[in-house]
Amino acid sequence: MKKEYEPLFTPWKIGNVEIPNRIVQTAMGGTSLFGWLEPCHFDKEAAHHILSRAKDGVGLVIPGMQTVRDAMGRRWLHSNKKMFKDLEEWLPEFHKTGSKLFVQLSGGMGRSMAINDLMVDMLKCKPFGAIAKPFLDIEYVCASASETPNRWYPEIKSRPLTVEEIQEFVEAFAKTAKLLQDAGVDGVEIHAVHEGYLLDQFTIANMNFRTDQYGGSFENRFRFPVEIVQAIKRECGPDFPVALRYSVVSKTKGWLQGAQPGEEFVEFGRDMAESEKAIKYLEDAGYDMFDCDNGTYDAWYWAHPPVYMPDNCNLEEVKHIKKFTDKPVVVAGKMDLKVGAKEIKAGTIDGLGIARQNLVDPDWVTKLRTGKDEEIKPCIRCHNACFNFAKSKNSANTQPLFDSLQLARCALTPSTMQHNKYKIVPTAKPKKVAIIGAGFGGLETALVLKQRGHKPVVFEASDRLFGLYNTAAAMSFKDADKALMKWYEKELEKWDIDIRLNSDIQDVRSLLKSYDDVVVSVGAVPKALQIPGFNKTISFTDLLTGKKKYDKIVFLGGGLSSCEAAYDAVLAGKHPVVVEFQDDLITAPGTCLANSSFLREALPFKDVPVHLRSTITEVGDGYCIIKNVDTNETWKEECDCVVNGLGFIPNDRFAAVRSSHLHRVGTCEKWGALREVIWGAWDVAMKI
Repeated sequence: MKKEYEPLFTPWKIGNVEIPNRIVQTAMGGTSLFGWLEPCHFDKEAAHHILSRAKDGVGLVIPGMQTVRDAMGRRWLHSNKKMFKDLEEWLPEFHKTGSKLFVQLSGGMGRSMAINDLMVDMLKCKPFGAIAKPFLDIEYVCASASETPNRWYPEIKSRPLTVEEIQEFVEAFAKTAKLLQDAGVDGVEIHAVHEGYLLDQFTIANMNFRTDQYGGSFENRFRFPVEIVQAIKRECGPDFPVALRYSVVSKTKGWLQGAQPGEEFVEFGRDMAESEKAIKYLEDAGYDMFDCDNGTYDAWYWAHPPVYMPDNCNLEEVKHIKKFTDKPVVVAGKMDLKVGAKEIKAGTIDGLGIARQNLVDPDWVTKLRTGKDEEIKPCIRCHNACFNFAKSKNSANTQPLFDSLQLARCALTPSTMQHNKYKIVPTAKPKKVAIIGAGFGGLETALVLKQRGHKPVVFEASDRLFGLYNTAAAMSFKDADKALMKWYEKELEKWDIDIRLNSDIQDVRSLLKSYDDVVVSVGAVPKALQIPGFNKTISFTDLLTGKKKYDKIVFLGGGLSSCEAAYDAVLAGKHPVVVEFQDDLITAPGTCLANSSFLREALPFKDVPVHLRSTITEVGDGYCIIKNVDTNETWKEECDCVVNGLGFIPNDRFAAVRSSHLHRVGTCEKWGALREVIWGAWDVAMKI
């Protein structure tokens, strides 16, 4: 192991429980041992993932959040005794690894519940809601401290929980914790005075307007989480560890408004002064560890940092708050391993919270420990599969329901939380397979085929790998994407993949005669618009990797690619303008709200003009004509270039060729994010 990482592998204690090292897998929705939103049961897929993390050497593993009452069916978690028996039978195998397990318990999401259109209908139409109630009582699931706007559909207001319901929750936390203790779990973590979930909604003055014992004063607002830990300690004894997931500061300007890094603002949620008081108050109540970051669902990019957020984005606040408690403190949020190790050595934090890296590389801790950290597959913070709850201005959560029930998967590693579906099965009949295109789709197909025992050959028309990803990774904040490309280059070399650059295949039929199977992965091409001067527009590749430099840049289209490139441009001191036909930016489904809300708020914060409900009607030399489609107002915008940000469509090259031995992978089949490309590559490579 490299000396700089040694502090990560030192033991520490939470109460009387010794943790073998400082690496903590923080809870992620979908890795819940008792199911996620579906009725509670012992989840074998999650158990497989949790056990793999312990075998890899994560010191403390915290599975995904468990609401003490099912979101679906409204059954109390503690009522299913068989589930706890199954856990008890599984735990000895887990504890053989030496790792420790804390189960995270929660009262629920309250106004942060990511309701979709169907749930909105249940809330708006009382008869429909009544019919659905035995299956999904969405009004109860969204209940909060007070009547407050839902984060995902603010027209819907949460109803206040009754005092009786709150006290039922407190009792349920204690009963569930006792069953977990009896099953052999090492401790529990309470979620959350954190991220604007239910308990946080009670503690934050601007979200709690109650006049009973659970509202008003500081002590009343914090009464709910205090009663929970006190009830657990009474039931389980003082030595059973109870950690708390804790947001140091909310980084929230108002309803649906986050604060950007470096922005001066008035805190709408918990500020540092109250946090200094709160953490000591919560320690005195009985909490044994604080698992910390920042943010609320209104400022979601602090708790779920996308690639645009700075590294170690929550570290300074967590280091500060540690001065006000004697209990150990863990920090999470795009943490750099070297920085985390340095801070642990200095004693400014006690543990390093890592979430998504545990999804992308199942062996990353072993690689770190054995000095092979350069072989670690990097997380690119895309949220494409692990947490792709998405919305735009007038929508609720647009993530498909199936996805909502299947979180904590990984765009880059399909076997994560799907190990029975995506696995390397050696072939009994090795085949020669030609792959046309060396983007991620083609390369991932080649790697899976080679690992199965086939003989893939990759043909690439250009002189470099990765296709359009070279353009995306060129942006200044895409270091993780650049690292991913380097990782692939090493894997391709390790598996001795035959790659032939500058090989432009014109005739697929001839390949079908020479190879057993052919995989086409030729990517996508930009859309076009029939307007005067459209041929004068430039591509993202021209902008980001071309030799010519531009200052005043107009983006035709306000999708994810345009917003990322505009943000990159303004960071470089350039002057971008975004023109979007829809009433919001990034309206296509699939982009996590943590990513999209950052960009929607970053552009105005950086004074980037954004023209919604607008289009470009003409592109000229040094100008374009912009039109507002609602008012018909038009104006001339002087610029150095207009970037075609209309999006992409599948490349239909070879579309006419059909054969049972011809397969299509990636965006030449259907436009999609990296998740669809990588998973699609496995789907094809596993069938050959």
